[in-house]
Amino acid sequence: MRDLALFNVVVDSKLRGCDVVALKVDDLAPGGYAADRPTVRQKKTGRPVKFELTESTRQAIDDYLRLTGKKSGEYLFTGRRRSGHMTTRQYARLLSHWIADIGRDPHLFGTHSLRRTKATLIYRRTGNLRAVQLLLGHTKIDSTVRYLGLRSTTPSR
Repeated sequence: MRDLALFNVVVDSKLRGCDVVALKVDDLAPGGYAADRPTVRQKKTGRPVKFELTESTRQAIDDYLRLTGKKSGEYLFTGRRRSGHMTTRQYARLLSHWIADIGRDPHLFGTHSLRRTKATLIYRRTGNLRAVQLLLGHTKIDSTVRYLGLRSTTPSR
């Protein structure tokens, strides 16, 4: 249950690993149930980013909360020490196991691969670079261009 909730949250939120592991129950499920469009303040930039959680992600979160009995104020994804949150290293190890389980080389994918997944799909379907910029919380459009591996939008000098 935890792995499904974690995986879905990572893909839907497009948050960096350090932000995902630090999520608290209130960030995604303020009333005890997963919100449609939560807002989370990013650690790196200090800026809030709003994202949509799909129905399957909301269901996975709700099932996980029900199973674990997690309450308001607690970290959503706890690590080995139940009092703290999962570390980014623990998250990276878990991702490596997921990648290996589906027959892929874990050395070719990292936690940032999941952050990039939905952003890339949205750009491919819509072509809306500005929307992806806002979803990722980038301040500069050129950062988003580089992030998606696109050619620069600014003319060469």
